[in-house]
Amino acid sequence: MAAGGFSRLPNGTVVVALNLPSPLAGADGVRVLVHAHNRARALTRLRNLGLRAIYLRGNTAPPTPDEITAVLHHPDGLIWRTTPDPTPNELWHPIRALLRQSPAWS
Repeated sequence: MAAGGFSRLPNGTVVVALNLPSPLAGADGVRVLVHAHNRARALTRLRNLGLRAIYLRGNTAPPTPDEITAVLHHPDGLIWRTTPDPTPNELWHPIRALLRQSPAWS
């Protein structure tokens, strides 16, 4: 289970944001953003990558407008960065970079 939330966009798609424990050494957690047709498909995209125990309960931490812009402009529509305080000027990373670095999630 993960804290997070979602925002429905005017075209009917959603952006889901999840705060997950980090498999990386030195990071408290990661914030993952997923753009999909609906919430179920967003969670399915993450589960298909090996993140099996991902559930969205409630809408306690929805994506900010800046996060929505970031995920919409990424070709994969699936990005992450460290939380709760990203390092100064940390950019969003494609999910492939996180899965490559984390044997705990593969």
